[in-house]
Amino acid sequence: MKGSDHKSKFLLTHREREVFELLVQDKTTKDIAQQLFISEKTVRNHISNVMQKLNVKGRSQAVVELIKLGEITI
Repeated sequence: MKGSDHKSKFLLTHREREVFELLVQDKTTKDIAQQLFISEKTVRNHISNVMQKLNVKGRSQAVVELIKLGEITI
């Protein structure tokens, strides 16, 4: 993973980062949608896009990888 460390700060879009920062605060998809004034489908799309970028299969795994990469903090 060290090879990708220099790119990690640019991995997420601003909105994807907002979604995952709320996700680690134990917010539901509905809560995130309401707080960011977007639809639940859009929240799910952002989560799905990040999971694809990281090549992971679940939200929890995505959160762990994002923390390792320094993209989000708890």
